[in-house]
Amino acid sequence: MLVFIDESGDSGLKLGEGSSEYFVISLVVFEDHEEALACDQRIDLLRRELGLRPAEEFHFKRNSDNLKDAFIRAVVPYNFFYYAIVLNKKYLYGEGLKNKQSFYKYACGLVFENAKEKLDGATVVIDESGSLDFRKQLDSYLRRKMNDTSSRKRIKKVKMERSVSNNLLQLADYIAGIVNRAVQGKKKNALKYRQMIAHREIRVQIWPN
Repeated sequence: MLVFIDESGDSGLKLGEGSSEYFVISLVVFEDHEEALACDQRIDLLRRELGLRPAEEFHFKRNSDNLKDAFIRAVVPYNFFYYAIVLNKKYLYGEGLKNKQSFYKYACGLVFENAKEKLDGATVVIDESGSLDFRKQLDSYLRRKMNDTSSRKRIKKVKMERSVSNNLLQLADYIAGIVNRAVQGKKKNALKYRQMIAHREIRVQIWPN
């Protein structure tokens, strides 16, 4: 089992001063390694079809509407599913959440809790961010939270990779961006993209609700 995580929005709590209204973390799950590989290869092929450079990163926020549409249509036939947590920051309080690392761990904990019963021996790949110390903290935090005292090892390994070199992290970025746009409901195609991937969605939680 392979799990890919990325986010949309920022961890800042200064709403009205540049911080995003929502922070979204997506968790994309492939139960079958061969299916993940096939999706990865399809994204490589899409670059060639579109005349993009081999190292061109698909990024929801930066891509044009035509590129978004092409990417989503390319990946949705593959057998993955996703969860997302949407933090509505205007209702968040607490000194601890003002710390970026604590905020990120809190959000990761929420989305993993929702996916807990689906996870089994997962290798988790997270978009690389923060210091080496933070990455070690996050690794330890997720293992402790998910594996707890049961005999079932839900998380086997946590890896940090750069999204620019990982197609399936780019897929997780797209999912996070799509959910963020749909929740805001303000921009063009806010619901269209969410509807295109609806059959891959397990749960999207808005917190606090």
